[in-house]
Amino acid sequence: MPGQDIHVVPADDRWAVETEGGHGRETFDTQADAIAAGTRQAKEKKVELLIHGRDGKIRERNSFGNDPRDIPG
Repeated sequence: MPGQDIHVVPADDRWAVETEGGHGRETFDTQADAIAAGTRQAKEKKVELLIHGRDGKIRERNSFGNDPRDIPG
């Protein structure tokens, strides 16, 4: 399903991997474990992985989808 990006977000004293649209949530003890799981899911679904900090703000984005190659950089 296109557009259902994966988010790694704080979840109390743990970390969660959530799919946009509320289609699943899995929690982990560490952010590193959540990022690893989120990366696998984003690669499988060919979507973007958005990693949030404890403050809830996005601190990193990784795209595993169809990136346009006509952008500089």
